[in-house]
Amino acid sequence: MAQAQVNVAGASAPARLPTPLAAGVRCDLAVEGLCKSFGKDREVLRGVSFKVHEREAVALIGSNGAGKSTALRCALRLIEPEEGAVHLFDEDITAARHHRLRKVRAEVGFVFQKHNLVPRVSALTNVIHGNLGRAGGIRGWSQMFASSELRSRAMACLERVGLADHALKRADQLSGGQSQRVAIARALMQAPRMIVADEPVASLDPVAGHEVMELFHQLTREEGITLLFTSHNIEQALSYSDRVLAIKRGEIVLDAASASLSSSDLSKHYG
Repeated sequence: MAQAQVNVAGASAPARLPTPLAAGVRCDLAVEGLCKSFGKDREVLRGVSFKVHEREAVALIGSNGAGKSTALRCALRLIEPEEGAVHLFDEDITAARHHRLRKVRAEVGFVFQKHNLVPRVSALTNVIHGNLGRAGGIRGWSQMFASSELRSRAMACLERVGLADHALKRADQLSGGQSQRVAIARALMQAPRMIVADEPVASLDPVAGHEVMELFHQLTREEGITLLFTSHNIEQALSYSDRVLAIKRGEIVLDAASASLSSSDLSKHYG
């Protein structure tokens, strides 16, 4: 895999061209009527429905407490919705048992605001951990025990995110931006059809944040990976997505092509 080339001059996002969906494009994720409450008087999701199509980049925006992260997690059954239906890669996983759910979800790479790296081991070992969803065993726990094929795959993932020369550096010695790119490499280790990212740049400085979002942009365009991400940043949501969903008070209030929207269109959905 070629090393990622990231342009962050002036920390500005790249110009995006609209990418219309071709007729018959498959839906990778479809949720309908998701409801979720935390406690008797805290209703978070109220009948949330949306779709994410193959090779599409979709941004889910909204203010704090609007339900973005809950919607994302319920859509993948990382937490259980109380009502609604979920189809992932054309399979109904609404009531799928743990083994089947894990198998289908193995094709989804997860990236979160907290990078969740193991701090005292190398970047390479952290990336190798991304294979555990597909194959367990001691070979998946450390670069020291990994097969040459597994190590080569992990190195290729690190090279893809521009960090091959940091492979043996401990995770707690990396910068925030580097840590998040290692987390993306770990997700790539799964050979995912889709990446789901929850506030992936919220903890990063603006330049590092644009580097990470540009990397996501490259993955959707060059690798054909579907992307669903949540964001507080309106400009990034517009620049790095094909479509924007806005959630407010637990309901989807906007579903539109990014090319048809402006910052002012999105601003009114906050607060």
